[in-house]
Amino acid sequence: MPMIIKGSMKKYNWNAKDYAKNSKPQQQWARELIAKLNLKGTEDILDLGCGDGKITAEMARDVPCGSAVGVDNSISMIKLASERYPIDEYPNLAFILMDASRLSFIELFDVAFSNAALHWVKNQKPLLNGLHRSLKLGGKILLQMGGKGNAEQILSLLEKLQSKKEWRPYFRGFEFPYRFFGAEEYTQLLKEAGFDVHRVELIPKDMEHEGQSGFEAWIRTVWHPYTERVPEEKRDMFIRALSKEYINQVPVDSTGKVHVAMVRLEVEAGKHS
Repeated sequence: MPMIIKGSMKKYNWNAKDYAKNSKPQQQWARELIAKLNLKGTEDILDLGCGDGKITAEMARDVPCGSAVGVDNSISMIKLASERYPIDEYPNLAFILMDASRLSFIELFDVAFSNAALHWVKNQKPLLNGLHRSLKLGGKILLQMGGKGNAEQILSLLEKLQSKKEWRPYFRGFEFPYRFFGAEEYTQLLKEAGFDVHRVELIPKDMEHEGQSGFEAWIRTVWHPYTERVPEEKRDMFIRALSKEYINQVPVDSTGKVHVAMVRLEVEAGKHS
């Protein structure tokens, strides 16, 4: 059974198996990010927003004389991760249900890592303070999340859909669920939390999906703040309306791929005091 620590972040009904099947781009980006860690094999790693655990497990294999701990605030994700990577097969790997804004670790980790997760946290101050406390002296963070300008075309279409008569009733009182920071703003937050800032930059990324069906699977898998507002019996219709509008604007390429222009905020910082 995973350890459970309650928190206050809003939770959505993540389908962990669906996410595991439709998160290939996020996995590729995570692997690119892991390569920048230059792991020696002895580090204790915290993976924040670990999802289904496959990336955390990869890092655990990279640190045979260290450890990897994945945390997420989704019960279904932590359950799936714990089932897929049992402790008897992965003795240096653990998964904990925990709110990123309420990290309870004190000087346990050499590295804190996160990929495609922290844009869900609107108030980053308690998160960054918790990360700073979680690191050993000399530890470092390497984070990548949605940044300023991320997924603008999709968000613009979602805004238009919300205003249409057939969907408007379901979005009364809707609040934008993400926080896409610019580099200067996030640099200031890091300094306020006590980090020595090494690098903060916005990086354009092209996300590819296998045709309209793959694109719709991604919408279904990760755009819960929008899809969960719509009654279940109308959800597929909403997803199809969004995908058709998007593909009208950004046609499928000659190989059958749907492309989404994304912007990632990549962050490197250290704890030296």
